[in-house]
Amino acid sequence: MSRKPAGSWWVYVIRAANGALYTGITTDVLRRLREHRDGRRGARFFRFAAPNHVLYTERLPDRSSAARREAAIKRLSRTAKLALMRAARPK
Repeated sequence: MSRKPAGSWWVYVIRAANGALYTGITTDVLRRLREHRDGRRGARFFRFAAPNHVLYTERLPDRSSAARREAAIKRLSRTAKLALMRAARPK
């Protein structure tokens, strides 16, 4: 989870305190996690359950690619999302 190489976008999945999974895109995952925790610039999703930690990140070359990948991940079932994250973990 690198900070921000030039021109890269990230798709990320955060687990909330209630176990729910949130998927989003950003150019800086750590900054975005802080914003979600602050509440002022975070997603409405986290008004009901605080963000715990980032479970998954995937780097993409541009915003358009990141948005398409985010949409694809959001369409997955919870089980499929968790399987994607397990498969991406280094052994």
